[in-house]
Amino acid sequence: MMVTAPIALTGARVICPATGHDSIANILLKDRKVAGIGQHEPPSEATVIDARGLVAAPGIIDAGVFKADTAAANAGGITRMVLMPDQSPPLDEPALVAYAQGSGKPEVWVHPLAAATRGLNGAELAEIGLAKAAGAVGVATGRHAIADARVMHRLLAYAHGHGLTVVSHAEEPGLTAGAVATAGEYATRLGLAAAPAFAESLAISRDCRLAQATGAALHIRQVTTAEGLAVIAAAQSRGLDVTAGITPAHLFLNDMAVSGFRSFARLSPPLRDERDRLAAIEGIRAGLITILSSGHDPQSQEDKRQPFADARAGMAGAETLLALGLGLVRDGVIDLPRLVAMLSLNPARRFGLIAGTLQLGAPADLVVFDEAAPWRIDGRKFHGAGNTPFDGVPTAGIVRMTIKGGDVVWRV
Repeated sequence: MMVTAPIALTGARVICPATGHDSIANILLKDRKVAGIGQHEPPSEATVIDARGLVAAPGIIDAGVFKADTAAANAGGITRMVLMPDQSPPLDEPALVAYAQGSGKPEVWVHPLAAATRGLNGAELAEIGLAKAAGAVGVATGRHAIADARVMHRLLAYAHGHGLTVVSHAEEPGLTAGAVATAGEYATRLGLAAAPAFAESLAISRDCRLAQATGAALHIRQVTTAEGLAVIAAAQSRGLDVTAGITPAHLFLNDMAVSGFRSFARLSPPLRDERDRLAAIEGIRAGLITILSSGHDPQSQEDKRQPFADARAGMAGAETLLALGLGLVRDGVIDLPRLVAMLSLNPARRFGLIAGTLQLGAPADLVVFDEAAPWRIDGRKFHGAGNTPFDGVPTAGIVRMTIKGGDVVWRV
């Protein structure tokens, strides 16, 4: 491995939730690892970077993206992406998992989730054990839930035997088939095919009960309803190894965003009503939701600029994840170290990654950002597809530098 020159960041607010560090300090990166944090003078051979007024934190681990978009990741401060198996073809063979693992080099680490079933068809289990050996850090049902409870039960038992977390999509397929929105006032006004919000809690209830029966580790990638969060709280109170995630879209937008048939707001799961959005905020505050991810699923202009029901669900989210997450800090929902944990430490722990920390000897993966710098979201300026329901929204928080494995891969 080629040795990179040492880098010394000076005067930054260094935040590491894993160690509890939060102070103004210098940080030295050497031989692709964290070599020191404190007030020491940088060595003469180091490249010194003045980081006064900036925050230095572990690189963001974006848990559950559908495209390993390296340029967007670099711009968003993301050093690792946990990749969903919904690729073409799906990641249901060890060779495909191994290929996906190398797909982001050298700009970003990619950690694939193996497909739970062959072709993600929800019927026949894939070779999970071989996928783990090829580099899979978990196993996922993909964009859809597994309808057959027997198959899901076998999946959880099998994954538990291999020490892998199962990532589940929480929507009851029998209720959501053909739906493009959440049942409610706005879907009715627009005449959109809709499913009840409780389709989510039904799916979570089943999967939590199956996880209890098998002892499996279960992560619900997006929990977006009050009922769903109540199920998560009950499962955690029973000691189940169940965690919940969410994306900024479901924290800061409600189903009003689909007004005017705005196809950029066509997401999966669909946006919820205001009561559920506020419940999700409280779920963050209470610690029920512990992972914040972008859900990065960019679509082409051709796929999004369609009638709402025909447009593909998904949005570009990697480049706005940090700035939108900082909205939780500005609103007093959580503090900055807690946000950093949700973006780095927590996903690292959930998927067994040696990352998400700045302790000595840890990989030199960092994001350096100005938490107060204002900007306006403009999808036309994204480094990947620009379909975002936040287009034109003013925000704050600019990534000034992304360091992956000791290399500066992004700097502005």
